[in-house]
Amino acid sequence: MVAAPQKIIISGYYGFRNSGDEAVLQSILLALRKYSEAAGVDLEPVVLSIDPEGTSAAYGVKSVHRMKLMEVRQAIYESAGLISGGGSLLQDVTSGKTIPYYLAVIKMAQWMGRPTFIYAQGIGPVNRKLFHPLIKAVFRKCTYISVRDEKSRALLQSMGLTGERIDVVPDPVMGLALPQEAPAAAAVSGHNSTAEGNGLKRVGISVRFWEESRRELDAIADGLLQACAQAPLHLRFLPFHHPLDNEASRYVMQRVENRVAELGGRVSLCEDALHPLQMLREVACCDALIGMRLHSLIYAAGRRVPLMGVSYDPKIDHFLEQIDSRPVGSTASLDSSQVARELLRLLESGDVWRREREPLIARLVEEAEAPARQITEYFHRKG
Repeated sequence: MVAAPQKIIISGYYGFRNSGDEAVLQSILLALRKYSEAAGVDLEPVVLSIDPEGTSAAYGVKSVHRMKLMEVRQAIYESAGLISGGGSLLQDVTSGKTIPYYLAVIKMAQWMGRPTFIYAQGIGPVNRKLFHPLIKAVFRKCTYISVRDEKSRALLQSMGLTGERIDVVPDPVMGLALPQEAPAAAAVSGHNSTAEGNGLKRVGISVRFWEESRRELDAIADGLLQACAQAPLHLRFLPFHHPLDNEASRYVMQRVENRVAELGGRVSLCEDALHPLQMLREVACCDALIGMRLHSLIYAAGRRVPLMGVSYDPKIDHFLEQIDSRPVGSTASLDSSQVARELLRLLESGDVWRREREPLIARLVEEAEAPARQITEYFHRKG
């Protein structure tokens, strides 16, 4: 008699057309499939999504509307366990409702006696101290906890989680590979794009709205123009969160496109890369990348594309530290001349950038699947 598959719920910021979070989901699904098949464990993911139909169509998995309480409750009841993550789920910067929602989903599973797993989450900022004991109470009952940086672990420990094992692992997206790709292929893909047929090097640009004054976007625009005055470039804008990032991209494009054309360059906007693997291919074709979105930087690092990050949140700084890099500046104090200098340096010495960081990036890629391995081993032992 063949054993029925064990359903496992995946809770995160899914179905919102945010390429970075969708890439997290894709990475988790692929890693779970890889390790469960190797261990002979039949796990069937069920994703909590704001767009269940879209999620099912994109990833070939069952999906439940994350805001329909009875459906979520029934899905958890029928499951063998729940994964919370990855991404920055437990933070109160974007909304005060975010932390209560994700904790409530985990707590619901714990009330039903289901094992709960924290998958490579970035914890914080948590400015409302009243959330600290709530996070501690829920996490103490988790079967497995992993976070994506040391500062997240330190924050949890400051909340009182001192005796629990908290693994620090890379963001799941570091392990995301293109289909039919040999394991070592990613290590060389980022520098095969070089100049395009028209002789232009391609610069990927991921921007978002942050400062009300738009000063950071103006600085990026000015820096791009200064760089193009030295060497004509193809500026390829890559929106990671639709439609807001499309609007932010157009804001910068309007400030540069006429002058870039006069200088012999080109400006384009990628609007059809809605699936994570489509965007990963776009990033892989770049010779350098300027990123505000965290996952634009992670995509670039995974493809060995020389990158520079603009910091608007500590998570940007934390990731750049992992690959021995620093932000080119923050949204509050970005200097256009520094943007231009750093971009030209990356384009000129990309091979040096890759060689210096290859050991660090290779280790992050290898370790990115550690939570999936731990979760699969748990169900294998139980079986």
